[in-house]
Amino acid sequence: MSRLQRLFVILVAALAVSTPAAAQGGSGDKLVFIVRHAEKASATDPDPSLSDSGRARAAALAAALRDANVTDVLVTPRKRTIETAAGVVAARQLTAHVVGFGASTPEHVAAVAAAVRQAKGNAVLVVGHSNTVTLIIATLGGPRLPALCDPQYAGLYIMRLPTQGTPSLVRAQYGAADSPDAATCAANSMR
Repeated sequence: MSRLQRLFVILVAALAVSTPAAAQGGSGDKLVFIVRHAEKASATDPDPSLSDSGRARAAALAAALRDANVTDVLVTPRKRTIETAAGVVAARQLTAHVVGFGASTPEHVAAVAAAVRQAKGNAVLVVGHSNTVTLIIATLGGPRLPALCDPQYAGLYIMRLPTQGTPSLVRAQYGAADSPDAATCAANSMR
């Protein structure tokens, strides 16, 4: 992530949680950072660890959010989401909250949205999957976006959930850029 991109993320974080109530923690506007897990080491293993590029992306996420004062981290039971969040968890001395999959994707997405809303702090990191990231955004009141395609990993979605009013979304990128074919993958099958 470039210095300018990192500064942008920090600025958005500061603006979103700069209300007096937010400074005390637990109330006020909430800032939610939503990412897909980083690159996985295997396309066939049902629960792979991160690849070398995935570990580099996870480190880039920790660097990007270093000054964002993340207070809560939500992951799935999969190693790739836990490993993606590990740098943020370690740096902030947090414990990641694992949100199970439930019986269906909509049930899982609803559980994640509920966990975001119930989070005690004002800056929440959510690490999801290609088929859940955009659904989580929509469930939290953001726009409906197409599901992510397999080569898309660089997206950093920053949602501001105000105590009153309409949520807002900023799309940014972190870590290495996605491959050139990621921009055209929307026409391909989603995974």
